[in-house]
Amino acid sequence: MASLFSTRSVPTHHRHLLFPASSPPPIGSNRCFVPPLSCRAREALDVMPQRDDGRRARTEEGRAGSAGVRHAASRGTVRGDTTAWEAGTLVQREGSRGVPRPWKKGDRIVVEERTDWEPEEKNCRRGPIRTGDQEWRRDPKQGTRGGNGIWAKELGNGGNSRDVDRERSSMTKKKKRVKGGEQGGKLRVLLDMCSKRGDVMGAISLYDSAVEDGIRLGQHHYNVLLYLCSSASLGFVQPAKSGNTGSGITSIDPAQKLDSSPNGSLRCSEGHDASEGHVQDQEKEKADMLPSGDLNVQTVTIPVGDELREYARVRGFEIFEKMCEEKERVQMSEAALTAKARMALSMGDGDMAFEIVKQMKDLGITPKLRSYGPALTAFCNSGNVEKAFEVEAHMLECGITPEEAELEMLLRVSVVGRYGDKVYYLLHKFRAAFRQVSPSAAQLFEAWFRSPTASKVGKRKWDAGTIAKAIENNGGGWHGFGWLGRGKWTITRSNINKNGVCLACGEKLTIIDLDPKETEDFATFVAKLAIKRERNSNFEKFQKWLERNGPFEAVVDAANVGLFSHKHLSLSKVNAVADDIRQRFASRKWPLIVVHNRHLTGERIKKPSNHKLVEKWRQANSIYATPNGSNDDWYWLYAAIRCKCLIITNDEMRDHTFQILEKNFFPKWKERHQVRFTYDESSVTFQMPPPYSVVIQESEKGHLHIPVSEEGLLEKDRTWLCVMRRNSQEQQS
Repeated sequence: MASLFSTRSVPTHHRHLLFPASSPPPIGSNRCFVPPLSCRAREALDVMPQRDDGRRARTEEGRAGSAGVRHAASRGTVRGDTTAWEAGTLVQREGSRGVPRPWKKGDRIVVEERTDWEPEEKNCRRGPIRTGDQEWRRDPKQGTRGGNGIWAKELGNGGNSRDVDRERSSMTKKKKRVKGGEQGGKLRVLLDMCSKRGDVMGAISLYDSAVEDGIRLGQHHYNVLLYLCSSASLGFVQPAKSGNTGSGITSIDPAQKLDSSPNGSLRCSEGHDASEGHVQDQEKEKADMLPSGDLNVQTVTIPVGDELREYARVRGFEIFEKMCEEKERVQMSEAALTAKARMALSMGDGDMAFEIVKQMKDLGITPKLRSYGPALTAFCNSGNVEKAFEVEAHMLECGITPEEAELEMLLRVSVVGRYGDKVYYLLHKFRAAFRQVSPSAAQLFEAWFRSPTASKVGKRKWDAGTIAKAIENNGGGWHGFGWLGRGKWTITRSNINKNGVCLACGEKLTIIDLDPKETEDFATFVAKLAIKRERNSNFEKFQKWLERNGPFEAVVDAANVGLFSHKHLSLSKVNAVADDIRQRFASRKWPLIVVHNRHLTGERIKKPSNHKLVEKWRQANSIYATPNGSNDDWYWLYAAIRCKCLIITNDEMRDHTFQILEKNFFPKWKERHQVRFTYDESSVTFQMPPPYSVVIQESEKGHLHIPVSEEGLLEKDRTWLCVMRRNSQEQQS
């Protein structure tokens, strides 16, 4: 394995990747692909520093000797009180079988000539070996030990040669297996280091050395190599611990995944509209439709030059073929196939990338979201809208939901290609999956509504009763019948006032909440999760307690409301919030206060003021202390859902506890039931749920209101896209 850690000269056909074409490489340059390892790395990998003559320098332990180590010259018997290093020779320190011990006085050293050394040219990586080198072996009276580590009796017929040969063969095979495993482990560590640094050429150099040395590579080795090669073929490398890419198209080079100039033909999807005032200069319109802002996903990447991109792609396909040849030993993986699809993307071959994903099912491999990224990107870059949506359909069939980045890419190619039906479809995909749109997606929607094509797409006549009934059946806020009306659109960036009225058009937005069945299903789902995670039937006890003492008009998350340090809870703040809520609802009943048991024990609770508050809540049956080892989030969440009431908390509910909740239920419920708050010197200010739903909405007249996702702003400051036909007031059914 020494060759993996030694400095290797750069092959002639590689030097153009490292040195400018205008200047020849330095004479006698031994450019190392792998940067020198630190002392800590050498220690971790058991890599010994090199001496000037090419052999490993001897450490203090190395000077003590190890079995089978070659030495410099032949010498006679060494005195028992002379160390091996003083005698100028490295010797063995073998005590009992396989257990090294220091040499003692009285031990005799016997020099034995070795005639089975390999030629020097076969051992060039192990350091120079002179002809006639010898091996020391200890010569106790009853046995000897040769260079192969096998003990045998010396005298007469005292030993069985066949048994010795069998033991020697078994030991040799075992050593080879152990050595192979050690070499594979060291190679894995080095490849992971290359992946972490984004060192493509270093990883390829390690691969070449491993193949030359006959080291067998495993699945992880191939995955890391293919990740680096596929990333470099796309023009960048994202450093990763073990060659793992991100999900979806976020792991693809921004320059590759958001090409704003597809070469595919531009046409309108509605054939009956194409003849009505078809745009004369399609290329000009395409340029005008695209927003000028940077829509790229910002990632930390290492750029790669064109020559290295081509080299990495060629070597990547070569490494993949090598992995396929070893299919009996190395199992194919989703990561390897995805890497091949990424290399297909680097050639613009979307069909190959898509075919690779389709083959995963035949191989028994479950594709991931990232598996579809290369094919989707290739088709979107080439303007092939039909193929791009075919990829999306395949994703849905496999149970994989596109994320915002994938939908945004589909939206871009649909806007550029003037596919009005696709834009409408994606508008409602954003509404159902994310409710809002990102600033970059908002720019794309603006570009679409300002295009001449958008003014020609839509129904001239529709039945108002049918539209109204569809909106009611859908829970409010949308009908799903497509674009209504004809004519140019007006797009205004507006705000919504506290009553839910758009300041641009004067239309009032609607409230979209869970219906009774959805509420029941959501409560049941949360209860099942909580029971599964809580121990000793703690949550089931809480359910029974809630049935006896409920319902409540509000639930207070005490740990969030009154927590002013990591461990301490201000019960006076909790009381102020609870009392303010009680007065707001003009109710004599206190809201339910959910608090962890640890906040009600210890010295602080013994204070008269705190003790008095807790007793008051207990007498009103309005406090529930969750037991030790429980997660109080499940308790206040379930109580608020079951009681169909408000939850007072500033918790954004984004941690792992809430990630597993139903996406269709949770955002709707949270929007309508969460009450945020702020403290000032003398009172508490509540931010009540808005009287409208912050979600994409379309009206009976075809008006659209699209909320833009903005972090850290109050709801009254949120930006909305108000979109309506200029002549919509004149449209009659």
